[in-house]
Amino acid sequence: MLVLTRTLEESVMIGDNVEVRVLGIHGDQVRLGFVAPRSIPVFRKEVFEAIQAENRLAAGPDKSGMEAFADMFRGRKK
Repeated sequence: MLVLTRTLEESVMIGDNVEVRVLGIHGDQVRLGFVAPRSIPVFRKEVFEAIQAENRLAAGPDKSGMEAFADMFRGRKK
């Protein structure tokens, strides 16, 4: 992990086209701004993890659907 110290209004570049800027510091919270092309999604980590979990569930095999599909090819209907 790379650890950097930035002060208010300073920024960090990620690659050639993503900028992360410190916009505010209030107690134990830091407000960040992100400048990135629209083609690069930016999510809070907990939102990203929830999206990934939903995608895994949606992509997982549904046995009842798979069995019905296989039965169609065997010439049986359920």
